[in-house]
Amino acid sequence: MRLHADPALVQARFISAAGEVVQMPWLQAAGEQPLEACVPVRTFPALKGRRIAPGWVWMATSRRMVHYGFGAMRTQEMLLDFDPQVVAVACSPVELLWRGRRGKVVSHTPHLMARLADGNGLLIDCAGRRGAGRQLVRRAVHVEAAAVAAGWHYRLAGPPLPAVEANVRWLAGYRHPRYGGGLLGEVSERFCGPTPLVDGVRALGDPIAVWPVVFHALWRQILIVQLEFPLHERTVAVTSGNGAGR
Repeated sequence: MRLHADPALVQARFISAAGEVVQMPWLQAAGEQPLEACVPVRTFPALKGRRIAPGWVWMATSRRMVHYGFGAMRTQEMLLDFDPQVVAVACSPVELLWRGRRGKVVSHTPHLMARLADGNGLLIDCAGRRGAGRQLVRRAVHVEAAAVAAGWHYRLAGPPLPAVEANVRWLAGYRHPRYGGGLLGEVSERFCGPTPLVDGVRALGDPIAVWPVVFHALWRQILIVQLEFPLHERTVAVTSGNGAGR
């Protein structure tokens, strides 16, 4: 049986809008503070041999740039941006502190935080292709307990299915509103029943003009496809039935 720290004793450290480091009980911070608006409390160095260096990515969900520290974080940010239940994403906005063995203070900064449409929060740690290290797995137990006590969620996220990652990465290239054009309503109507993408595109007009709109509709999930399989022109899509999507 794995024991975790008492969530009532867990502390949260973050940087306020005024640029000051603030520390308070985690349960208070989770209930009162807009942590998704905070800047990162940690930095991510550029490591020799790592294929993807730290950087920034534009998020369609919040219409702002969000930092990432390594490739797995960037992938999870992309998936969160695609998730219609997510309304904001932040990179490492809060550090959690608790007492470990022999009273030693242990600190952990979850890689990502997301605000959900229902108002609750989601803390995420990102595992790479080789999985999560033992230290991260041990700390995840404490972080999950703290999240649950606050009515939040916690996820130790591994890599998505290769096809899902490739499909969402392609669609992310069309996430900006400029690709919506004035055809979204027509796209939704044309795919009211299951229709191969290429057939719907040809019926709507010039493919060069229509394809970007269709990809944008797929990103916004106005159109639904099976992302577990590689996207191609004969992929069958259908209108989601939820109006204008996200």
